[in-house]
Amino acid sequence: MTSPSEQPQKNQGKDLGLTLCPSCQQLMPHKETHCSRCGSALAIRDYSSLQKSWALLITAAILLIPANIYPITIFTSQGQTRHDTIFTGITHLIDLNILPIAVILFTASILVPILKICGLTIYLLAISFRLPISKKRLMVGFHVIEWIGRWSMLDLFVISITAAVVNMGQLLDAKPGPAATAFALVILLTQVAAKVLDTRLLWDRLESKDDTNGNTKSS
Repeated sequence: MTSPSEQPQKNQGKDLGLTLCPSCQQLMPHKETHCSRCGSALAIRDYSSLQKSWALLITAAILLIPANIYPITIFTSQGQTRHDTIFTGITHLIDLNILPIAVILFTASILVPILKICGLTIYLLAISFRLPISKKRLMVGFHVIEWIGRWSMLDLFVISITAAVVNMGQLLDAKPGPAATAFALVILLTQVAAKVLDTRLLWDRLESKDDTNGNTKSS
């Protein structure tokens, strides 16, 4: 016989027959199909969310290529047209000695999207292949990814404001390039990939020696 300390601990809601309403956070028995408070549909786990998140993330990673290759802004001045990609636009700001704006655009337009895709990839790999990574640290990183994701739209806001202001004159015309659509889709898809994922799937795959089980080992 195993002692009580050696028996597996039921420290998750699904092991106790409980589930959480995704809308109002009401704790409900998992046998119920709808929340008694708000009427939302209940599910112990959304196992299909992992495949949805992978599909959205892979699409975002593919779109990141045209977002950086094709022009994101098109300027026309005195009959001459200049096409700027994200990188050439940043280098142009550096040449004009506008370094703070260049740093902000580099962070928001290049660094943040790449870090988001890499971070979400690590997170999904940890769920799919049970990687030995601290789940607490993964959750902290996941919340950081969700928080900084909104700032990735800064580049598009700058383009919109620039086009609106510049087009008020007669000598200079500015408009978004084809990369603007791809870049907006990258930001949107990475945000949705983080939102649709059921993060409870990560905690279901905790190892007995991992960071929330108190280093308890079963016999």
